[in-house]
Amino acid sequence: MSRFSVVVPAHEVGGRLPGCLDSVLGQPFADVELIAVVSDPEGLCGSIVAARADADPRIKVVHSPPANGLPGARNAGIAAAEGEFLLFLDGDDTFAPDALAAIDARLKETGEPDLLVFDHERVHWFEGSRGAALERLWQGAPAAGAVPVEQHPALPDVLVPAWSAAYRRAFVTGHELAFPAGMFTDMEWSVAAALRADRIALLDRVCVRHLLRRQGSRNRAPGPHYLDLLDRFDAVMRLAAELKPYAPLVGRVFDQMVQEVLTTAASPWRVPDAALRRQYFKRASRLYRQHRPADHRQPGGAPGLRLALLASGSYAAFCALHAAAGRPARKVRPARDRLRRLRRPSQHPYKAFLKRPVDENLAVFSAYWGRGYTCNPAAVEATARRLAPHITTVFLVTEDSGAQMPDGVESVVIGSPRYWEVMATAKYTFNNVNFEMAIRKRPGTVHVQTQHGTPLKRMGVDQVEFPAAAAAAGDFGKLLQRVDRWDFNISSNRHSTEVWERAYPGAYESLDVGYPRNDAFYTSTAEDVLAIRRRLGIPDDRIAVLYAPTHRDYRKDFAAQLDLAAFCAALGDDFVVLLRAHHFYEGTAGLEATRRSGALIDVTAHRSPEEVCLAADALITDYSSIMFDYANLDRPIVVYADDWDVYRETRGVYFDLLAEPPGAVARTQDELTRIFLGGEWDDERAGRLRAAFRERFCEFDDGRAAERVVRRVLLGEPADALPPVVPLHERVPAPAPGRVLQH
Repeated sequence: MSRFSVVVPAHEVGGRLPGCLDSVLGQPFADVELIAVVSDPEGLCGSIVAARADADPRIKVVHSPPANGLPGARNAGIAAAEGEFLLFLDGDDTFAPDALAAIDARLKETGEPDLLVFDHERVHWFEGSRGAALERLWQGAPAAGAVPVEQHPALPDVLVPAWSAAYRRAFVTGHELAFPAGMFTDMEWSVAAALRADRIALLDRVCVRHLLRRQGSRNRAPGPHYLDLLDRFDAVMRLAAELKPYAPLVGRVFDQMVQEVLTTAASPWRVPDAALRRQYFKRASRLYRQHRPADHRQPGGAPGLRLALLASGSYAAFCALHAAAGRPARKVRPARDRLRRLRRPSQHPYKAFLKRPVDENLAVFSAYWGRGYTCNPAAVEATARRLAPHITTVFLVTEDSGAQMPDGVESVVIGSPRYWEVMATAKYTFNNVNFEMAIRKRPGTVHVQTQHGTPLKRMGVDQVEFPAAAAAAGDFGKLLQRVDRWDFNISSNRHSTEVWERAYPGAYESLDVGYPRNDAFYTSTAEDVLAIRRRLGIPDDRIAVLYAPTHRDYRKDFAAQLDLAAFCAALGDDFVVLLRAHHFYEGTAGLEATRRSGALIDVTAHRSPEEVCLAADALITDYSSIMFDYANLDRPIVVYADDWDVYRETRGVYFDLLAEPPGAVARTQDELTRIFLGGEWDDERAGRLRAAFRERFCEFDDGRAAERVVRRVLLGEPADALPPVVPLHERVPAPAPGRVLQH
C-alpha cells in the first residue's frame, strides 16, 4: 500500500498535464501512486498519460466518461485508490517541491488525522504567484496538533478547494464521501469532510500551485450553472444541521454560503439571462429563510440591507440598490472636446464596411503578411474551391506578390478598399500568422489560425523569459488580443497541441488534423517530383541536398553558418546543394554574396517550400521547423548545430534536439562534410532516428489535412465525423528523386 494516492483528472489540459504529472512523480518522496483519470484514452491527454504509464509503474490509468465531469473523475479516482491518504490535483496544477515529504511529516507529527489542510498559491498564467491563499485559517488556529472542527474558529471553510488537503482514505470510504454532480462541487465536499472528521490538522505551507488560466475558471464563467450554487447552499446547510448542530459552527457555514450566493446575485454578468437571474434570487430568498439559524444576527449598514432584501425576496429593490452603488459619477465633457470631435476627418472605410451584413459565403486567406499564395492557407483555399464551391475565396497579397497567384484565385491587395471590405464582411478568415490589430472580430465570424510550423523554439508568451525573442515578438498584450480572435487552431502533432495551449492561451478549438501544406508530400507522384527538379534546374545525376537554416533573433543579416562554397567543393560532383534561406533574409547583402558565388542553386525565392522539399534527396537544417515537415517524406535529415548552445540560450527551445534528432548531427563543418562523404547521412542509425522522429512529429499529416479543415470549418461537420488519420505505417509518401531516377 502506497502512502499517498494522488488523483489527477486529465481532461482538456494537454498543454499543462506533463508538468502536473512530473510534479508528482518527480517528488523525492516516492511512495505514491498517481491515479490519472482520462475521459478519452485516444485523445491528447490520454496519450500523454499512456506514455507516462508505460515508463512509470506508479501510474494507474482510470476512465471516466466526459459527461461525468470533474466530480465523476474524482470519484472514479477514489474508487481506484489504494494509498493510506488521498490527495487531489487538477491536471493543470502542480505540487510544490518537497510537498509530499512535508505532508507526510506533518501527518506523522499530528498522529495521522482524518484530514490535513495545507496551503496553496494561485499562480496567474502569465504574472506568476499571488502568494499563500489560506492565511485566514492559520490565524487563531488551536495550538494542539489535531482537533475536531468545533475547536477551530475558521473551519469549516467553504472556499477550501479539495486539492488543498490530504484525506485519510479509510475515513473517506468509511463515510462514503463523494463529490456531488454539478458545479461548485468542492464546497459541499470540503464542508462534509470537515464536519465528519474527528481530528483535523493544519500545515502552514504552500503545497499546491494552482494555475489561474487566462480563460478563467469554468465555475466563474457566465452561464446558468450558477443555479447549481443554490443546490450546494441547500445541501451544505442540511448537512451542517444534521451532523453538527453546534450553533456557532452552523452560523459560520451559513454566513459563508450566503456571501457566495449574494456575490452572484449582485453580479448580473454571471447569469446573463434576466429571467434566470430573477429565478435565482427568488430561490435564494427561500433558502435563506429556510436555513437561517434562529439566533442569526444581521449586520448593520449596507450588508444588513442586502440581507434584508434577500430575506424579503425584494428583487427589484435589490437590483436598484446595486445599480445605484455601481453607477459612476457622470463626466461632463468640455465644449471644446465636443467641437474637436466634430472636426475630425471622415471615417476610415473599414468602419463603413463594418455596417454591412456578414457575407456567409465569403472566406479570406492570408499567409506571411501577404507574401503570396503559399503555406497552409493556400492548401486550404485550393481544397475549399473543390469541396465547398459555394464559398467565394479571396487571397490577401502585397502589391508585389499578386502576380504570383494561380489562375482562378482572386487576389486582394492589403490596404486597398477591397481589402477593408472583405475583412469587414467575410464569414471566414484563415491566416498562418495574425491579422493587424485594426481588424475586428465580428459576432458570428470564424477565424482559423493555421500556424506555419511545428515549434522547436519558444513561441508566443513562452518567449517572455528570453529577451532577444521577446523583443522580436513585440507587445504580448496585443498578441493575446489577436489570439482571442481565433476560433480554430490547426496542429500537426500532439507536441504542437500541447505547446499552443501554453504559448497562445485562448478559448479556440484545436484542430488536430495535420498541416494542409504537407498534403503534397502524400499526393505528389513520381512524375511530379521529376517535373519539379527540372524546373529548378537540378541535374538528373545529382543528389540534391537542401540546406535550409532558420532565423536567429540575435542576428539581423543573413550569414551562412557554414562556408557553402567550400562545402559544395568538398562534396564533389555527386551532389548539388539547394539553398533556401529564411524569408526574413531575402534581399540582404550576405545572401546576395552567396548567390554570386555560383556554388549552389538558390531556391529561396521559390514560392512553394513543399516543392523544394519534394525535389531534395536530403535535408540539412539547424533548428528550422522545415525538418518536421520534411520528415513526412521519410528522407535523410542532417542537423547542423554549430551554435546550438547560443541558440538555446537566446531563443529558448521545447526539447533537446541534439538528444532526440531526426538523423545525424554535426557540430562543425568538418563533421558535416564527413557525414556526407562517409555515408552517415543515410545509414541504418540515421534511419532509426528518423523513424522515432516521424512517430512523434508526423502524427496527423497523411494527405487529407486540408479536407478535414474544410469539412470542419466551411461545411460544419462535427470533429468526430472527419476522415480518420491514416496510421503512419500505412502512409506512402512521394518517392525520393534518387529512387525515381533509377527506374
